[in-house]
Amino acid sequence: MIDSRKWAEIAAEAADDKKASQITLIDVESVSSVTDYFLVCSGNTPIQVKAIADNIEEKLAEAGANVPHVEGASIGRWVLLDFGVLVVHVMLDKEREFYNLERLWSHGKVTPWPAPRAVGA
Repeated sequence: MIDSRKWAEIAAEAADDKKASQITLIDVESVSSVTDYFLVCSGNTPIQVKAIADNIEEKLAEAGANVPHVEGASIGRWVLLDFGVLVVHVMLDKEREFYNLERLWSHGKVTPWPAPRAVGA
């Protein structure tokens, strides 16, 4: 059985590895039949958005996830990775502010990801 929370945490750590900002997990398992978790994070440039998405895809593949359905990777403004039980949104700040997925899915449990960086890093 797939542990969707674990996959969400792996994705959050992978996003953090590439310096994503405002990493947020949204647990929608009890309110949606679409997926169990959304991960939403931001990158500063299209190149960074793509790098974050690539790293998440790589780390989840190492954890046993199948190749996701990917949208938006060629442009890099908003990349969506659909792993079934986890849907990842990597966005530029402007897109994130406009679409405000945290508000849209606020009936789920919205949790900012605690950056596990060392003190002084």
